[in-house]
Amino acid sequence: MSKVFEEIESRAGEIAKYRRHRNGRGFVAQTATVDPSTYIEPTAYVEPGATLSGRCWIGAGSWIDRGAILSAGVFVGANVHVGADAIVGVGAQIGSHSRIGAKARIGAGAHVARDSTIPTGAVVAGPPPSGGPKKSDMGRAA
Repeated sequence: MSKVFEEIESRAGEIAKYRRHRNGRGFVAQTATVDPSTYIEPTAYVEPGATLSGRCWIGAGSWIDRGAILSAGVFVGANVHVGADAIVGVGAQIGSHSRIGAKARIGAGAHVARDSTIPTGAVVAGPPPSGGPKKSDMGRAA
């Protein structure tokens, strides 16, 4: 019979309990909230207090830090660190080997290129909403 929880000690000496997520077998801290439809690679970690909404995909070796929030449909490539208390908007994509700083905000639909570093507290806007007035429509009488 296999263990339900794995205990891992941090550098600070704190022990956290992790379970394997059913979809992908990645490590999820006991106090993290992860939607069942989210896929987490077996070597990825989701830290305590993090929240991952539905249909996210977390790549191999990636680390979702404490209190981070990933909205629905977020893609996180391999070996990415999403910093503590960062927020990633709906459908955003974060390329492999990227580092997202603590308390950073990644907008809905944003694309962060691979090997990028987003500083602590930075804001990355997503694409402008579609359906608004087009540049060619500006100034035309109705």
